[in-house]
Amino acid sequence: MASKELKILYEEFASPSEMTERDQMLVAAALDAQKGSYSPYSQFQVGAALLLADGTVVKGANQENAAYPSGLCAERTAMFAASANYPDVPMVALAIAGSDHGVLCNSPATPCGACRQVMAQYQKKYNHKIEVILVGKKKIMKFGKVEDILPFVFSSLD
Repeated sequence: MASKELKILYEEFASPSEMTERDQMLVAAALDAQKGSYSPYSQFQVGAALLLADGTVVKGANQENAAYPSGLCAERTAMFAASANYPDVPMVALAIAGSDHGVLCNSPATPCGACRQVMAQYQKKYNHKIEVILVGKKKIMKFGKVEDILPFVFSSLD
């Protein structure tokens, strides 16, 4: 038997002003995307902004449904829209912001397992790392690739 250690490196920012102009734009787009949230049951609004390699930004917002679990997360809304409308353009970065009853959460909202798996699939499909930015009021976390938030990714494409 061998014991091993897994290290995850990420950057942490106190505010968007510490980030690059590109990342500030993506954070602002994720915050704006929350306006499209349909969350009458949870009152938890999530916005996602996905940057494509050609500079296009695709927004998504969580969509709830009375017939739970028929809704969809903001991250997958954005990724599926991008894949359907820009099928040959790699995904470069994804910013995610979550608010509870209209107030940005202090700590970043993190993607569910299904969203992480979808991110991993698109990263593998395009053979291009997808940066992940998680936005909170008191801190913003930036990860260099999907494996940083989903180690030991499942892939049937291998």
